[in-house]
Amino acid sequence: MFGDAEIVPGGTSGNAVQLRSDATPGFGGVDYDVPTTTFAMFNTLATDYKFEADDTCGGGSPRFQINMVSPSGTDTGSIFVYIGPPPAYTACPPSVWLNTGDLLEGVLPIDTSQLDGGTFYDPYATALIKYGNYTVTGVQLVVDGAWFPLFLDGEQTGLFDNTNIDGDIFTYDEGRHVTSKDDCKDGGWMNLVTDDGKPFKNQGDCVSYANRGK
Repeated sequence: MFGDAEIVPGGTSGNAVQLRSDATPGFGGVDYDVPTTTFAMFNTLATDYKFEADDTCGGGSPRFQINMVSPSGTDTGSIFVYIGPPPAYTACPPSVWLNTGDLLEGVLPIDTSQLDGGTFYDPYATALIKYGNYTVTGVQLVVDGAWFPLFLDGEQTGLFDNTNIDGDIFTYDEGRHVTSKDDCKDGGWMNLVTDDGKPFKNQGDCVSYANRGK
């Protein structure tokens, strides 16, 4: 996780990852560990998502970023895959869990403008022809739309769960356990959970848990 991102309770599978964009640092996201593959072999991109009562999608956020490099290594950039109803990708309903479905299938356009020959809205089938042999080097889920005029309070917050990255499901419930109280310091407590998958309320809660020998 990076920026303003933390594990919170209340996801569709237990916990969720909360990504927030506000004045500082202006973004929140998750950088996923993905196996090396080509774009043509990268088959699925989906997630459950929910916005707070006064939030929605907008300003190109939230989005998946698929980091790409050409076979020659001379063309690098990201394909952006936006969450929300096209073509504006705004007006996502708040306070309800939804699922994107597979964002790499069907008629939804994707943004290939960072790559040579790309456009703001490319049909997925066209993007496969152009970039199918490019290597996928990473994937991020990002919220950074606080600048968008729609957000009068200068903040955009979304919850995400059951994120499907090329067939790997991320539930945000495992793998971030405390090994010592030092793990809790410098904001580390926000990325950790108890042995039964519950997030910590603050650094002190995490340190106390570690000191009890859990």
